[in-house]
Amino acid sequence: MTTSLLNQLSQIVGQAFSTIGIDDSFGKTSPSQRRDLGQFQCNGALAAAKQIGRNPREIAQEVVAELEKTGLFTELTLAGPGFINLRLNDDFLLGHISDLAEDSHFGCRSEHPSQKVILDYGGPNVAKAMHVGHLRATIIGESLRRLREFLGDDVISDVHFGDWGLPMGLLIKEIEREQPDLPYFDSDFTGPYPETSPVSVEQLQDLYPAASTRSKEDPAFLESARIATFELQKGRAGYRALWQHMRDISIDETRTDFDLLGAQFTEWNGEADTNDHIPEMMSRLKKEGFSRISEGAIVVDVAEEGDKKKMPPLILEKSDGAVMYGTTDLATIEMRQGQHDPDVILYVVDARQSLHFEQVFRAARKCHSIKPGCHLEHIGFGTVNGKDGKPLKTRDGGVVRLRSLIEDAIAEARKTVKESGMSERLDAEELDDIATKVGIAAIKYADLSNQRMSNYVFDLERFTKFEGRTGPYQMYAAVRIKSMLRKAMDQGLTEGLLQATHDTERNLILALAALPEAVKGATEKNAPNILCDHVYTLSQEFNAFYHECQVLGETDAAIRASRLRLCAITLRQMEQVLYILGIDVPERM
Repeated sequence: MTTSLLNQLSQIVGQAFSTIGIDDSFGKTSPSQRRDLGQFQCNGALAAAKQIGRNPREIAQEVVAELEKTGLFTELTLAGPGFINLRLNDDFLLGHISDLAEDSHFGCRSEHPSQKVILDYGGPNVAKAMHVGHLRATIIGESLRRLREFLGDDVISDVHFGDWGLPMGLLIKEIEREQPDLPYFDSDFTGPYPETSPVSVEQLQDLYPAASTRSKEDPAFLESARIATFELQKGRAGYRALWQHMRDISIDETRTDFDLLGAQFTEWNGEADTNDHIPEMMSRLKKEGFSRISEGAIVVDVAEEGDKKKMPPLILEKSDGAVMYGTTDLATIEMRQGQHDPDVILYVVDARQSLHFEQVFRAARKCHSIKPGCHLEHIGFGTVNGKDGKPLKTRDGGVVRLRSLIEDAIAEARKTVKESGMSERLDAEELDDIATKVGIAAIKYADLSNQRMSNYVFDLERFTKFEGRTGPYQMYAAVRIKSMLRKAMDQGLTEGLLQATHDTERNLILALAALPEAVKGATEKNAPNILCDHVYTLSQEFNAFYHECQVLGETDAAIRASRLRLCAITLRQMEQVLYILGIDVPERM
């Protein structure tokens, strides 16, 4: 299996260090910060000199002498106190990229052991329209899912629906207030219950805020909702039937948003799925001494020696018998362990939930709810802000619905597409498809290109432009290559062996060869922005090559065939990375 270019170079330079009696770890090589000095650089001589007490430049000179014997470099130079600059010969570079292109995953799987990964993201709630707060969880989570599948992992994606707890009791009592004669509220009714929901999803979205407000103003209503929640969780048939209606219509609504964003889930589990497991878990934790009573509540102590901040216990059951989010999250971990035996569980949730997840993860380990080797991680993220720098709101100060945000992006993209002159060449159906893809690409790339813990300003006009660091710019670069390859096919032109006759070709090849490091970094840091940087660099290098080198107009058949091959490799990698980012590339624009 093909290994990355940087790994190969580090091994080659490391061997040179080893030959002169110095540990090969000092041979680590990185891309050059000064392209005029070389393609790569190694700074290991300085660190080696400090460790063994020798002159760093003398060490570097000895290493260069060894590297010259390999015949793999056209240029080896020293700079400063012992920096080694390297420039590969074309045969080595072309051989590597040819091997990489033969690998359907561009060498990215060579160092990645396959794992079973559970990704928990999306997080919609019953009766609540998805809003801007769900945007990042969905986009980041979906990108990480695609990344892990690209690496060959067995990926389980779970939407983890918010469908349990007091909000359900509030809705039940609010519906009862408005429609008291429904059979769901008659404890003597034996069924069957109606097959269709007595409320629409639009009504639910009005009912919940009304119920929430009422609960703050009317203690008796709040108490009745708590009792309804308790009875629901204990299995009261009418409440369960009504709850199922609410859950089903809410899921149908959220599927539309997820489909627009291209998010795919293998499981549609929710908090309610833990209901039958919780008593068993609570009994075990009590029996094994992991839980205790504190002021009438059942808790698990999760503070550890060496904590620099106060770590409160995880509350599993309140004094009134109600279970908490921590309870359902811990039970979910236990169920996932039993059903899937995962190696990794990643939670893509707002950064403000970091304390909650720290408590849950500690409890899971302390209580043996998860196997010791399973990696648990909270993938936090910042907020989406308006141009005022504050979290994005509607004009009247309300929460921005996710559907509205997507529709606005597509509408803005439609304007951009029309202004570009595409409407003169393409029919209405294709224009609409392109506008949708551009709008979604604009949202996704804008979100993913930021370091995920950073907040960012949502600016649709800028995001939808076909220039700069935007999703549409990356799409356009890929479409340009598609157009060129179609013309080549129409002219009967074919690809051939790679050559390197111009520095822009070499720079493009080096950009292509950098994908394994980008994928590794994005995986280790759960940071899709690293892939955004990679595909942007690739677009830039391709555009430089495109402007400097003739392709279809090249008169030398061998060079033309080589450049067509380079274009095809670039397109395949570009489309692959954009797919991981959740961006679909149209056939033409």
